[in-house]
Amino acid sequence: MYLFYLGGVQLPIAPSKLQVKINGNNKTITLINEGEVNLIKPSGLSDINFDVLLPNVKYPFASYTDGFKEAEYYLGVLKLLKTSNKPFEFSVSRVLPSGNHLFKTIFTATIEDYTITEDADKYGSDVWVSIKL
Repeated sequence: MYLFYLGGVQLPIAPSKLQVKINGNNKTITLINEGEVNLIKPSGLSDINFDVLLPNVKYPFASYTDGFKEAEYYLGVLKLLKTSNKPFEFSVSRVLPSGNHLFKTIFTATIEDYTITEDADKYGSDVWVSIKL
């Protein structure tokens, strides 16, 4: 089981896929008669991408730690995190069915972009959001 948190708010349905790109900051220079040399620098900012389902109906497979909230609530959280111009904590906890914790990923993040998709034919009244941190 995966648990996703944005700014301390748990998403009710964990995304099925998480992509984290650790960007490099290295510089390559060409030396006269010596070839190329890689100047190793600390890594750059990471890019985090995922798509999340925000339900408007209560599903038995979802996790509602603070009670059921409709998609509008989570859209409000996303808007607040984006417009506050402040970093927040993004974390993912991984838990085995036995209850044992595997590991946790924690980043200080900002929302760079998010796209809201409403498609009644595919998702009914639910909302899909693609998020880039």
